[in-house]
Amino acid sequence: MSPTDYQLQSIATWKVFKDTGWLLDAPGEVQPTLIRSVYAQKQLELKSEKEGLYRFSDWLPVLNPLKGSSSPVTYKSDGFAKTLGLNNLFITFSGYWPEKGATMRTCSFKETEAFSVGARMDGRQPGKVLVVASAGNTARAFAQVCSDNAIPLLLCVPEDNLNALWFDALLNDCVKLVVTATGSDYFDAIHLSNLACQIDGFYAEGGAKNVARRDGMGTTMLSATTFIGRIPDYYFQAVGSGTGAIAAWEANLRFIEDGRFGSHKMKLMVSQNSPFLPIYEAWKIRSRQMLPYDDKLARQDVETIDAKVLSNRRPPYSIIGGLFDALVDTGGEVLSVDNDAARIAAELFEQTEDIDIHPAAAVATASLIQAVESNQVKKDAVIMLNITGGGEALFAKESDLYYLQPVIVFPVNPTIEEVKEKIGQLSW
Repeated sequence: MSPTDYQLQSIATWKVFKDTGWLLDAPGEVQPTLIRSVYAQKQLELKSEKEGLYRFSDWLPVLNPLKGSSSPVTYKSDGFAKTLGLNNLFITFSGYWPEKGATMRTCSFKETEAFSVGARMDGRQPGKVLVVASAGNTARAFAQVCSDNAIPLLLCVPEDNLNALWFDALLNDCVKLVVTATGSDYFDAIHLSNLACQIDGFYAEGGAKNVARRDGMGTTMLSATTFIGRIPDYYFQAVGSGTGAIAAWEANLRFIEDGRFGSHKMKLMVSQNSPFLPIYEAWKIRSRQMLPYDDKLARQDVETIDAKVLSNRRPPYSIIGGLFDALVDTGGEVLSVDNDAARIAAELFEQTEDIDIHPAAAVATASLIQAVESNQVKKDAVIMLNITGGGEALFAKESDLYYLQPVIVFPVNPTIEEVKEKIGQLSW
């Protein structure tokens, strides 16, 4: 597979420039903005399914594809759709469901990010260690992908989320895990990763600022639209950072430019797990800026929610090209779903579709039920439900699981000196 021909663009100024390295920001620009990939291939041509995620390589910043990728799978719902009275419900499933052709070993759509980010590297950071912060699923995906492809990786995760770091085999020693102590949350893990990136030889994956991460997540939208044959009317997904929804919006814009799938913008219907609702609260009053959120209360709320992967206190919401702009441009909405509603939705989904789903996907499913019951969507509308993770119970039944253990446990608020000393002693 030849490298993808693409450039980068500042969303604030629309200036186009070359991807000269591991660029996460627009060169020379002060105003905070996301940058976006601009692909030479304006019409998406799907590659063979054997290429895995890279069947969408026309719209991925691929310099060097990695081995072992799997693509999201879209199908038209029968059982769940009938229960809700919907005529055109399409489910895009990322996870482990061999019967449907879904073979993601980490059971999460975070694999789409990891395989895209890894394919953008192509030796641009020789001898350096990639740093990734995560609340769970992202860490599992990057750990698996980096282990399989011998990419040096430092993971920063809250200690309370260690149960998310399971694998079907022992990992390569190129993957190392450090954690923030019990009682910490995703924001604390991000802070730790920022400190680690100040050490020579370590560099940030970049999160939402990394075009490869967003475009990898956008393959869910590419899967759905090419399967359906048109851009959906509604897009449902649970969000912590909202990066997946931003990615779907950007993919939507590319399809409009493609010209073969419609010219409309699908309405983003994103949801959060109550009581952790920073995006919901800001959007409720149409504030571009996030509202104040007391650290202690935020940590308490994170402990309460089932979908802990949705616990980002500093999402790419306000930044130009971020979630606020995506919601405004698509006439989108943010919904609130509590644990009970999500649990009921997960049970209903498994009963009607015959596969288990992750708590975050259950939140999205519950939000669709809520939208149907409140007449926010029409029964004949073309709806995409992004099931961002599932099949974990099935995978566990078929596999012996191993849990990644931390090499260092840091306090909730470590000093830079402590981080440099302890991480500096590790070897890759």
